[in-house]
Amino acid sequence: MDYIKLGQTGMDVSRLCLGCMSYGLAERGGHQWVLNEELSRTFIKRALELGINFFDTANVYSNGSSEEIVGRALKDYAKRDEVVIATKVHGRMRPGPNGAGLSRKAIMTEIDQSLQRLGTDYVDLYQIHRWDPYTPIEETMEALHDVVKAGKARYIGASSMYAWQFLKALHVAEQHGWTRFVSMQNYLNLLYREEEREMLPLCQAEGIGLIPWSPLARGRLTREWAEATARSESDEFAKKLYSLTEEADRKVVERVAEVAAKRDVPRAQVALAWVLQKAPVAAPIIGATKMHHLDDAVAALAIKLTPEEISSLEEPYIPHPVLGGIS
Repeated sequence: MDYIKLGQTGMDVSRLCLGCMSYGLAERGGHQWVLNEELSRTFIKRALELGINFFDTANVYSNGSSEEIVGRALKDYAKRDEVVIATKVHGRMRPGPNGAGLSRKAIMTEIDQSLQRLGTDYVDLYQIHRWDPYTPIEETMEALHDVVKAGKARYIGASSMYAWQFLKALHVAEQHGWTRFVSMQNYLNLLYREEEREMLPLCQAEGIGLIPWSPLARGRLTREWAEATARSESDEFAKKLYSLTEEADRKVVERVAEVAAKRDVPRAQVALAWVLQKAPVAAPIIGATKMHHLDDAVAALAIKLTPEEISSLEEPYIPHPVLGGIS
């Protein structure tokens, strides 16, 4: 396993982050395809054996049960100071007023709830899951600063938003002397490259570490275009991501297949290698519901795509609508 500093921090993270949205309880509101606790633990344990020290979850994943499963597994299989635990806040956790968003009230409530579910005194990275248009960014940034100063989080990060929004948050923190975002968890893969226009250059200029989600486009880059899975059939969010550019996307998938065939490796390794070689990507967030998902991800670290291969993979891409839950 390779390790890298997350952005301009001194914290070392594995070059792969295990995304834990797939681990939870369906009966607690999770997706149909989530793995139960017994199965989830096998993947978390295997990830640790492979050298992965970076684990990402969120309060909304399976209504908190993902945090519970991840917390119990890491307590049993790892030493707390040797792992990097990341979670997120923003989504709705209960009905009624103040049950969602990034107000001071919501953040202060949700960090304590997340810590309780994770069974830890602190998280290493506390992230805002989306931009909250209904709360002043000054209120959000001051609350996050206070979370850090209270010792409940080591660092803070953000997720999918417009570049101008992220820059505004960075400016507000600098203006007031508050804790600054160190990472951006954004949507980036060979089927969605709109982040290359503004967000990637901004993060590189500001020393922000990228931990992109869905680097394999929810599996679309790893299989034949017409092939369906139980997840793809039931994943309504994915259908919104890939409904307007299907013909162009199909050509990209075919290019991935061509490069993989020439190298005699699985497609997943090629698609992930492309993301890993994008500056300033620190650690793509990988999902794993089959053991070979982890093996392919680790193997991708050794693949260095040639300029010709990169050009071939990128050439069919066309501009996409802005996607990824940005509002």
